[in-house]
Amino acid sequence: MKKVLIAAALAFTGFAAQAQIQRGNVLMGGNIANLSLGLDNSKQFSFDLTPTAAWFIEDNLALGGYIDFGVTTAKNSPTITRYGVGALGRYYAGNDVEILRHGRFFGEVNAGFGGINTSNGTGNTNGLALGFGPGFAYFITPNVGLETLLKYKGVAGFGNAAYQSTLTLSLGLQVYLPGRSTANKVKSDMR
Repeated sequence: MKKVLIAAALAFTGFAAQAQIQRGNVLMGGNIANLSLGLDNSKQFSFDLTPTAAWFIEDNLALGGYIDFGVTTAKNSPTITRYGVGALGRYYAGNDVEILRHGRFFGEVNAGFGGINTSNGTGNTNGLALGFGPGFAYFITPNVGLETLLKYKGVAGFGNAAYQSTLTLSLGLQVYLPGRSTANKVKSDMR
């Protein structure tokens, strides 16, 4: 029994170290951006959260979806709410980065429905949400990556403002789960 457990651990570890962004695997996680807590008289609070899920349709290429939610509020100021839902694509470039042995650069694009709304009714936009930008993922384990993403986000549509855009720097955590074919391969390697 002990030999089987050791063989399974070695097979899984050896396979997962090279396979986190291969076809059939799943990416799940999220990013946090615009996190701010003002301690002065303004009592400002700001926070953006973007959970994501994607499936690798080819090695290095994942397609999936996202949900975006953000809020900015301050004492004696209107509250700004940001939201969005849509599809995303992510492509991981090249091989591991030699400077940071377990890192990969990637590009991300998204398109969907979104909005930016102010509680006092000024500066509202709801409609098509688009975004794109480069990122870097550092794999702290074979299946867990810390990442940073610099992303341009725009919303075009209806409301008081026809178009609004931002440039955000976010930090994230992604988990790379083996797909069914990957799990079956690990099982067959253990036999």
